[in-house]
Amino acid sequence: MPVLTVQNISKSYVVDPIIENISFMVEQGDKIGVVGLNGTGKTTLFQIISGKLAQDTGQVILQKELKMGYLEQQTRIESDLTLFDECLTVFEDLIIMEKRLREMENEIATRSEMDPDDLSRLMLDYGHLLEVFTDLNGYAFRSEARGVLKGLGFQDEEFDKEVSVLSGGQKSRLSLAKLLLQKPDILLMDEPTNHLDIDAIGWLERYLKEYRGASLIISHDRYFLDNVASRIFFMENRKLHQYNTNYSRFIVQRKRDLEILKKQYEDQQKEITRQEEIIQRYIRYGGERYIKQARSRQKMLDRIKLLPKHQESRKASFRFSPDIKSGNDVLIAEGIRKSFGEMELLRGIDLTIYRGDKAGLIGPNGIGKTTLFKILLGQLESDEGTIRFGHNIKPGYFDQEMSDLNPEKTIVDEIWDAYPKLDHYEIRTYLSRFLFIGDDIFKEIAELSGGEKARVALLKLMLSGANLLLMDEPTNHLDIDSKEILEDALKGYEGTVLVISHDRYFLNQVANKILELTETGLAEFLGNYDYYLEKKRELSFEADEEEDTRTKTQIKLDKKKEKELLQRERDKKKELKELESSITSLEEKIGEIDYRLSSPDTYDDHNLVLKLSKEREELKKRLDPIYEKWMELND
Repeated sequence: MPVLTVQNISKSYVVDPIIENISFMVEQGDKIGVVGLNGTGKTTLFQIISGKLAQDTGQVILQKELKMGYLEQQTRIESDLTLFDECLTVFEDLIIMEKRLREMENEIATRSEMDPDDLSRLMLDYGHLLEVFTDLNGYAFRSEARGVLKGLGFQDEEFDKEVSVLSGGQKSRLSLAKLLLQKPDILLMDEPTNHLDIDAIGWLERYLKEYRGASLIISHDRYFLDNVASRIFFMENRKLHQYNTNYSRFIVQRKRDLEILKKQYEDQQKEITRQEEIIQRYIRYGGERYIKQARSRQKMLDRIKLLPKHQESRKASFRFSPDIKSGNDVLIAEGIRKSFGEMELLRGIDLTIYRGDKAGLIGPNGIGKTTLFKILLGQLESDEGTIRFGHNIKPGYFDQEMSDLNPEKTIVDEIWDAYPKLDHYEIRTYLSRFLFIGDDIFKEIAELSGGEKARVALLKLMLSGANLLLMDEPTNHLDIDSKEILEDALKGYEGTVLVISHDRYFLNQVANKILELTETGLAEFLGNYDYYLEKKRELSFEADEEEDTRTKTQIKLDKKKEKELLQRERDKKKELKELESSITSLEEKIGEIDYRLSSPDTYDDHNLVLKLSKEREELKKRLDPIYEKWMELND
């Protein structure tokens, strides 16, 4: 049975149609990726489904009592609470229930002043409330909130930060955490991976795979869609096309479909032309018999349902060409260290880039990737280390914040001021290749969307003639088609690329070297992102195979250390076994008490209820530190 049915939805803004006669069904557990160029109506569709926007025609049918959650691309959280407390607002009902349980326990403890009948009713109410609280995971919701926040990349020290001081990206992650903790029956998510690093995206993928509800996800992250979505909704030319597959297979199927549609259209046009020629020939022949045949064929022609001619969406055109060829050694950095106050961000960073390298720099948010870029570009001084550029190096930089764009300039002035030797025709030609047509070129930079700003910044970089491109998250604001065109341009680029990216699909297509930045330094993997994952798995399971050149004394010392480690491991296993035994015993006792408290007969004996409640509380107090110790040993 479908949890959501959309029937013949249409929406126009003034006279411009956005979506027309869209219909589909969503079943329980569906994981659906919604893709299409920017402006094809994906967000409009989500707003209609969520009830934030009214459709012009059609209807949205939701399963009775269905709980829906909607993550908008632009989030606005205003709160005086801390990050963790704001997250806990999701569990407001449980917090109120917990407070009421404590109040009832206090009332029961002072039962001597209470009427026996009132006390009996209170005890019964307490038992029912305790049962509901336990069933709703009342004893673990705080741990659940911590787990989700950590999964999305928040650190323990950030939990006490006030929401008001969080960045826009942190607020987006907080909104996502709150949505996931609500556990709605259907999730509408608009670009959920925008502010997540690779580790957090991986966590979200695993979460959504196990999520029992349905999900509709607008995303430009193709690797994410491949891992999560089992269906693809493709929006184009105001229509929605459904594919029961993941993203990669959708691309293959879509190309086949377009070839079939094109062939069907061409065949129909040929047949129409043939019939029209026959009709004209019969008319020229004259005579009643030929005229009748001409009319008959014309009627048949008039009844033909004309197939639409598929209009290819206009796409930007990127092509990077270096003005001069660089030397073989492009960039060598040794011993780079950088601290901010007492916080050491980078240390012992060694980096070598050769001509033709397409190197992807990865690592969690806040590890120092952008800082390293700024040091390499001379925008920031390192505390230690040396940087040497090779012969004939002309670097170009794509800044993820696009801070080099002047918000007060028009698009045409932004390009013309940077490259004054270009004439008006050349400027117009370049801008049209980047989808800025007609009066669009006179828009101010401040008015542009993130994707439009990215295209302007990429055009400036393309025109620079640089033979070394340093790019910080170039795909962040691009739609899927623009990403693919950028990938093709970089694969055909004869210069050298060093790119920071969380876009794993992009890294798979472009990179021939992955550089992983960690707290201990920089590790190099000669291959694309999938190769990097494979090598990481190998390294985690394989022992070091380096030649043992230890002395006899060293061997004896190492053997002694090994024995000590083995003994500690045995002690740890023994302690874990004892802890697990204690946990099992205490949980069984708590379970027995819960069973007795859930029995109506128990509430005839007020003293027994009070005694059982106190026993349960004491057992819970004993259980919590044992759990913490068990988790610490398993860490």
